[in-house]
Amino acid sequence: MTRKKKPKKKLKQSLSHIIRKVFSENPESALNHKQVCALIDARESAIRKLVFNILESLTKEGFLKKTGHSIYQLNQSGNFFEGILQVTQRGAGFVVVDGDEISDIYIDPKNMQQGLGGDRVKIQIIKKGRSRNEGVILNVVERERTQFVGTIQMHDNFAFLVPDNSRVGTDIYIRKEKLKGAKNGDKALAKITVWPKSQDNPYGEVIEVLGNTGGNDVEMISILVNQGLDYQFNEDVLSESETLTLELDKKEIAKRRDFRDVLTFTIDPHDAKDFDDALSIKKLQNGHVEVGVHIADVSHYVRPGMAMDKEALKRSNSVYLVDRVIPMLPEQLSNMVCSLRPNEEKFTFSAVFEIDDNGKVYNEWFGKTVIHSDRRYTYEDAQEIIEGADGDFKDEILFLDKVAKILRKKRLKSGAMNIESKEMRFQLDDQGNPIKVNIKTSKDANKLIEEFMLLANRSVATFIYNKKKGQEKIPFIYRCHDKPDTAKVELFNLFVKKFEYDIDINNPEKISTNINALLEDIRYKNEFDLIQTMAIRSMSKATYETDNIGHYGLAFDNYTHFTSPIRRYADLMVHRILQEELLEKKHKYNNELEDVCKRISRMERKAVEAERESTKYFQTLFVLDQIGQVFEGTVSGIADFGLFVRMDNNMCEGLVPMLEIPGDRYSFDQDKYAIIGTKTGKEYNFGDRVKVRIYEVSTRKRQIDLEMIED
Repeated sequence: MTRKKKPKKKLKQSLSHIIRKVFSENPESALNHKQVCALIDARESAIRKLVFNILESLTKEGFLKKTGHSIYQLNQSGNFFEGILQVTQRGAGFVVVDGDEISDIYIDPKNMQQGLGGDRVKIQIIKKGRSRNEGVILNVVERERTQFVGTIQMHDNFAFLVPDNSRVGTDIYIRKEKLKGAKNGDKALAKITVWPKSQDNPYGEVIEVLGNTGGNDVEMISILVNQGLDYQFNEDVLSESETLTLELDKKEIAKRRDFRDVLTFTIDPHDAKDFDDALSIKKLQNGHVEVGVHIADVSHYVRPGMAMDKEALKRSNSVYLVDRVIPMLPEQLSNMVCSLRPNEEKFTFSAVFEIDDNGKVYNEWFGKTVIHSDRRYTYEDAQEIIEGADGDFKDEILFLDKVAKILRKKRLKSGAMNIESKEMRFQLDDQGNPIKVNIKTSKDANKLIEEFMLLANRSVATFIYNKKKGQEKIPFIYRCHDKPDTAKVELFNLFVKKFEYDIDINNPEKISTNINALLEDIRYKNEFDLIQTMAIRSMSKATYETDNIGHYGLAFDNYTHFTSPIRRYADLMVHRILQEELLEKKHKYNNELEDVCKRISRMERKAVEAERESTKYFQTLFVLDQIGQVFEGTVSGIADFGLFVRMDNNMCEGLVPMLEIPGDRYSFDQDKYAIIGTKTGKEYNFGDRVKVRIYEVSTRKRQIDLEMIED
């Protein structure tokens, strides 16, 4: 429940918000004190005096300007921006402004108004600083979410829903008659119905009672809802999907290139159900090999305007939590109709390459196809064959592995980042509880599939980019990755110097090559994982764009996403645009593609956040019975409130609060990017080896609290 503020302070904040809104909605109006009082119905002398003080204060901070004696007008001096609000655990905010012309703007908690995490807001800069600007939220342009999962806190005649994730929500006031039977301590799904201007908290009602706190199902629903992600399909979408059958239309088959007699197989994770890509291989008479990259033809079944299409755009991608998948499309499509399951005929959209055993591509072809998968491999199955075991289609797999390694070598030589991906995977028991942590590494079988998917994605993007309709570029969705931010790379270099390494960061074109060289040198050292993680964090985030700037991390001039339309809306759109071009049809998509790119990029970030929170939740479950135990670990993060440690035995990460570091009073040094003792000068840096004890675990906060153990 939100703490009550002093009445006068609360009144001043409320009046300030109302006055800001008056001028924001009437930017050309010049109003004197008397007119403002009349507009907001301020009649009492004490309140009218307070209004005058607020007007003067807003003028001093630059929100208003005086156009005459005591006449005020909105100061439209170019300090107004729109962007997405991100909220910290402490209640402050940062607005990520559209475009690259300005860095993120800090919002003090008192200037948040009614903004919630993820909202699109209009702001004004009120203070300019050397490192960051500070702003105030004028109004919410678009509310990101109105539904939240949280815990009911009962009072005599009302209740509050306290959201599980304080960074995206605020306590919601709920009348007793709107509780739908929820009791104190229950988890519930509630929605905001109205947010009065004069109130700190919005009013709402319970939609669904989820039961007592705890339980993996409830926690996963909480994570999804509080990120603004749907976890159920509505009836219209499900009904539409159930009309689709596995049987293929013979007339449609006749229109497609037929690969049903060509050797075809899939290679996927052992627990995969949505197989959206397959490889075919056929020896040609000239000694070359024809390799087909066949992708589930979702666009054949999901057409623009359908309920499934609208829902797919709304979701934008599938979400992979620790114990479940929240698909972008209903299971009838994702796991049945479109999934390239073995021994079933399927419609596909394919990129076909004529290639020699040195990896040189002679010809490429794109188009609609029909396939029949002969075999389903797991990555483990294919890896055993690559490492020498006998198995079906051994020669074909070894050929594809050889070519993939050549393609990868060429890519790295061109400056692509050489990242060895590692994922934390939990082994769950029959009740869904974590019993073991596994670190999944990318092996040759994974890289085989990766390289052929990259080849298809790159080739489709290049084909479209080089085509012109008249003199204009074809409207398209590119997967872009910008050059690294200088400040982040400098911070990374400062980080590696702690380990007595150094990289040349003066030439942006060579940064990835220099980082690759460093990672190769330290591949078998203890600090490799940590340094690689920090290298990834120093890079820009990849996004979807209509303006092609290339992909820095892959060292590709042209790149898109074509290979996963079951789980990514971007790929579905790329299929549609590519087919229009192949049929020489007029392209339907123009200006709206930019909005689509913004949405799918935003939803991708939400999915990543949900996946991270899911992992943190299962980490807390895994160590619940390890409270009091001591572990060795590595400092994996540093902040002004403490340091993060990744423990060796369980691979989980916890926080050592600043006050729990023994032996001195410690503080965060921004310049050294280290935690330093005031008296002793002792430093804690990234990568330091430490000993910690787990002293508290909160599954609700997804947090493991540690205390430092002195040797």
